[in-house]
Amino acid sequence: MSNKLERALGFKDLTMIVVGTVIGSGIFIVPATVLHQTGESVWIALLVWLLGGILSLLGALTYGELGAMFPEAGGLYVYLRDAFGPLLAFLYGWSLFFLIGSGSVATLAVAFTSYLNQLLPLTPVEGRVVSILMIIVVAAINVRGVRSSASVQNWTTGIKVAAILLMSALLIVNGSRFGEGGLGLPSDLFSLKVLSSMGLAVVGVLWAYEGWHYVSFSTGETVNPQRIFARAITVATVALIGIYLVANVAYIAALGPSETAASQRPAAQAVSVTLGPAAGNFIALAILISMFSAANGVTLTSTRVYFAMANDGLFFRKLGEVHPRFKTPALAVVWSSLWAILMAATGTFEQLLTYVVFAGWFFYALGAASLLVFRRTRAATERPFLVPGYPVTPLLFILVSFAIVLNTVVSQPERGLVGLGMVLLGTPAYYFWRRRLKTASDSAK
Repeated sequence: MSNKLERALGFKDLTMIVVGTVIGSGIFIVPATVLHQTGESVWIALLVWLLGGILSLLGALTYGELGAMFPEAGGLYVYLRDAFGPLLAFLYGWSLFFLIGSGSVATLAVAFTSYLNQLLPLTPVEGRVVSILMIIVVAAINVRGVRSSASVQNWTTGIKVAAILLMSALLIVNGSRFGEGGLGLPSDLFSLKVLSSMGLAVVGVLWAYEGWHYVSFSTGETVNPQRIFARAITVATVALIGIYLVANVAYIAALGPSETAASQRPAAQAVSVTLGPAAGNFIALAILISMFSAANGVTLTSTRVYFAMANDGLFFRKLGEVHPRFKTPALAVVWSSLWAILMAATGTFEQLLTYVVFAGWFFYALGAASLLVFRRTRAATERPFLVPGYPVTPLLFILVSFAIVLNTVVSQPERGLVGLGMVLLGTPAYYFWRRRLKTASDSAK
């Protein structure tokens, strides 16, 4: 039986995976927080969204070179393994399986139920059932084949992007409050206070851009990744910047800076005020599609890391098998989805995820740092794509990523230490699997 994944993903698929995985609920909520943190200054808030997008683009360009160099399943896991050794790579995969990836799917499933409740009132028990059913549906789609899951991703992403752009166009055309409060920049733009507030706001914006790197996990299923991977991740990230800026302008045009900053759900409120209360259901439906698409994207991509770990002998062996009919890592999909269901059903994921998700940026930085290592140790390796502005581009991304981690540890030391502890819990598990791998190797001799 072949243990190779089927190469079925093209340029459009990769682009839609990035956009669909990134756009979850952030763009419908975070703009209010950013405006509040920047003192309701429209231009500073938009500048923060632009800066967050540029920082994400720096990472995307860096990973573009890496993805073209390593056309195999696993992405970031593979970069860490080959540059810094298997322990760091395992700790990332461990965190992804037990906390970040499964926790993200559980979060999206529970939030999906919350928004569905606006359209169809549900009891708490019914809400739990809906969350579980959503995860099961996503798992079934991804077990059935990479082509079917990519098609679902393409359609759901296309629908939600069209919905966001249509909503934005209607709000901009019908809104007239963009200039309220003045559009000038503050005189103390470069003061420590303003720069500090911008730095705080960028962290929230980066959360809204979170997930662009997930597509790197799927290079092992991409047709000619050397040619299309870098182009797809770059185009998708640029598109995200445009979508996010347009949506922000639309909310402010409908509500004005002050009301947008004070709103807990700026998208829904902007639509209700401008187009009438009944139109709020349109936003709820768009968010439901958005969350389903994001959950599908996470499942489609993250399970390839567990597949790569299992094939390295560092995870449950069965998770490294390819289904003979569907050509997918079916058991990796099933077991990670079962763990997500348990998290969603018990509600234990929320606190855990807030503790550990910041640690992801530590691994993102190391992933970018691996490029510096490979430029030195694998100078002769063919590079179909070279990151523009090297070494400044990866270095800027590395510094910002580490700054996010350091800021979390300094400002919230308890959260930082607990998150670090949860990641390091994977160390004994790593040595357990290493011992098993060595025993199996010795037995085979």
